[in-house]
Amino acid sequence: MKRKIVKIDESKCNGCGLCITSCHEGALQLVNGKAKLVSDACCDGLGACLPECPVGAITIEEREAEPFNEDLVKSRMAETHQPSNLPCGCPGSHARTLVKKESAADAHPAASVSNVSQLRQWPCQIQLVPVNAPYFDNAHLLIAADCTAYAYANFHQEFMRNKITLIGCPKLDDANYAEKLTAILNAHPIKSVTVVRMEVPCCGGIVNAVKTALANCNTMIPWRVVTISTDGEILED
Repeated sequence: MKRKIVKIDESKCNGCGLCITSCHEGALQLVNGKAKLVSDACCDGLGACLPECPVGAITIEEREAEPFNEDLVKSRMAETHQPSNLPCGCPGSHARTLVKKESAADAHPAASVSNVSQLRQWPCQIQLVPVNAPYFDNAHLLIAADCTAYAYANFHQEFMRNKITLIGCPKLDDANYAEKLTAILNAHPIKSVTVVRMEVPCCGGIVNAVKTALANCNTMIPWRVVTISTDGEILED
């Protein structure tokens, strides 16, 4: 999958290390006096390191991202005397399955006594979720425009419950959702897909991305689209 990744010109790099401290993902390390990218998978492509480089040795390029290479990360860490068990990347982007304790709302949904989050994994933003995250296996997938959870009051119980949730905004995100979703659908056995969108025209982009991904994948997956009005009502299901 093509995406934006930093590129370092070693002939310009003076080894000052300013880019290392500015990278929130831990994607850069000094190796033999030169800044190096630990792994493509560790770079978020946002370029926080660019303005810190005094010699202009760092640029952003769009290319095919190499898959995560644990041995490479460990060897780079060892070269810089970093503990090899440290994960690279921002702690907020690490894939996690969220285990929920059964509550009264789970046992008796109609008699809910408290509001309980139904989010089952982290991260949940389409651009941030790892394609190979194990929580996708045999999952019921919810793909939602991010405004829907604010517009529809009972979003967690009615849509997120027992699903893996992915959110995004096709108008604001500079991303190819269809490519990422295709990779997820091809890599995992997905049981169903529910798309929740707002009634506004720009939300059609998230539906089109899902349609494209479903057409690209190799299996038939049941799916449906739910449209939410701006005043929080279900218009179409």
